[in-house]
Amino acid sequence: MLNRKTSWLRAAAPVAVLALALTACGGGGKGEAKGSTSKLQEDKPASREMATGESATSAFKEDDGKITYDVLAQKVDVGTEADTKKMVDDPAKAKGFVPAVAHVKYTNKGGGVVASYPSVGDNVEIYADGRRGTILIGAADDAPGCESDTDIENWKKGASHVLCETYMVPKGTKELAVHWSAEDDGEPYIWTFKTS
Repeated sequence: MLNRKTSWLRAAAPVAVLALALTACGGGGKGEAKGSTSKLQEDKPASREMATGESATSAFKEDDGKITYDVLAQKVDVGTEADTKKMVDDPAKAKGFVPAVAHVKYTNKGGGVVASYPSVGDNVEIYADGRRGTILIGAADDAPGCESDTDIENWKKGASHVLCETYMVPKGTKELAVHWSAEDDGEPYIWTFKTS
């Protein structure tokens, strides 16, 4: 389900910094991160397409040991260009882009208790019409329905948490895909959301 609303934008949210070059989405900019070049995208392994509402089960190495999680991309909230201007440090660099917030639910299925600061939400990426979006560093993770990983303690088997990741994507994107992988360069699980 794709939600178009601007209420998720927090007035108290700090201004975020564009972390990756907009070249990942076809724009200009400096500084690149893994997966931002077409060569790296071509070298990525084949993906695992997931149906809407379908969760993936995978082991993930946390600081506390290997935890098995059920992972489900629930939705992507898409903002407006006005939201972009409020969220980034240099709105001129993000002209034509809008924020997209992926809501991903993680359920501890076993392997131990995560004492604090889970990392399972770190390997989320958002793709817009097949091209990787641009992550925002410092984007608040306290949008409605989102939890902060810094607030999670003693995450036990059976408990679930929704962690969010914010990317900038081109305005008018037709299809958004949420990618999650248990490893940095591992084969991703992919959930696709149509915008229209």
